[in-house]
Order: sequence, then structure tokens, then C-alpha cells
Amino acid sequence: MRYVPDKTGRFSQRPHYKPEELDRECENIVAAFLKDRGGKVSYPLSTDDLTVIERDTESLDQFADLSAFGPKVEGLTLFQPGRKPKVKISARLAEDGHRQNRLRTTLAHEYGHVRFHAYLWEIEPPSGDLLKRKPTANMQICYRDTMLDAVQTDWMEWQAGYACGAFLMPASALRRLVRPYIEKHGLFGVVGERDSHGHALIELVKDGFEVSADAARIRLIKLGILGPTGAGPSLFSI
Repeated sequence: MRYVPDKTGRFSQRPHYKPEELDRECENIVAAFLKDRGGKVSYPLSTDDLTVIERDTESLDQFADLSAFGPKVEGLTLFQPGRKPKVKISARLAEDGHRQNRLRTTLAHEYGHVRFHAYLWEIEPPSGDLLKRKPTANMQICYRDTMLDAVQTDWMEWQAGYACGAFLMPASALRRLVRPYIEKHGLFGVVGERDSHGHALIELVKDGFEVSADAARIRLIKLGILGPTGAGPSLFSI
């Protein structure tokens, strides 16, 4: 990780992570937690596993009313200089049994903010004048549509989105899962996301890690396994 100027103006400098750095760090965090909790590392992560976020927060509210921030807001992290952050998750997710995958995605996303961004408010906390002008200056408000795949210029959301996928679908575990399928079918290079094999890989990851098809697709794309069209040398021949 290195520091670069923060073009959003939120901080003077901000962390820049390479994807492989986030993959490595997130997988280490998850593996250490699972070994500590159950003595072994296995997936998928449960919703209860993801409430590990409570260890690093002052509070975790899974039944929050976030409607004041807009209908598409599903998570919020409140950063508090000198104290651990508070995390709020929209009650709509916990109260709807059909939204468990989205609840787990949101918990993992907010944990990305807690682990990778909370310390920034210790280094450069917002001034009292700024908080008066902009009461949300010490919050990260997270929208459903950018939870997994924000634009890179929105660096905090992009990093938390990448971390979300890396927590739920660690890179080495995902590659172990898809390797037999790729080898069995003699696939070479990037697999087309709209091809029959692309759909099969998405379903494999979706079922193996209990995530949505969209989350599986985005993670496979970010790891370079899926792309717009199939091409190139074998992923596993290097």
C-alpha cells in the first residue's frame, strides 16, 4: 500500500491498494478469524460469522432506519476520532429472509470501511466547522447500487466493495473451487461472462460461497477469470 493525493478533497492523502494487496489482507483476516472461532477455515461464511465486525466497532445496529439518507442506502459507517466507528445496517435486510445474501454483502462492505478506513479519521479528523456545514462529513453512506462495484474515483467505496468480495470469496479459495471446472473443460484464458461456461462458473461460485449471482460475476471479473469475451492463454498454465 502507498499513499497518494486524495483528489476528492476529503483527506490530504489517501491509501492506494493494489487488488492483490486487498486480496491477501482480506483473506488473512478471514482465515485468522475462522481458525480462532472454529479451528478451521471453511466457506461459505455465515451471517453470524460476519458479525465479527462488532469486535472492531463501538456498535453494530442491524435494524437501523436509514430512510433519511435515501431509499437505496443499505449501510452506513460513522467514524469517530478517538473511538471505534459505529456501523448501521438497514433493517429492511435483516427483516427480509430473501435478502440474506444482500445482508451479508452489506456487512462485509461495512467491515471493509472499518478495517481499511477508520484510522484515517484519527490522522485527519474533520473540523467542527466542517461538521456544521456538512453533518455527514464523518460518515460513509453506502448505496445498494455501488456496494460491490463502485467507480475507482470513489476510492473509499471501491476499496470497501473490493474488500467485500475478498472477504466473502477469498481469492485462493475461489480459484480452488473453479480450477477443476476450468481444467475439465479445457478452458483457456479469460472466460466470456455471457458464455455457457461463464454462466456455469458464476453458478459454481454463487452456490459455493452463498452469494448473489451478481456478486459472483463481479468477483470473477475482478480476479480476471471472466471478461466480456473469452481469449488468451490458460489461466492456470502460468
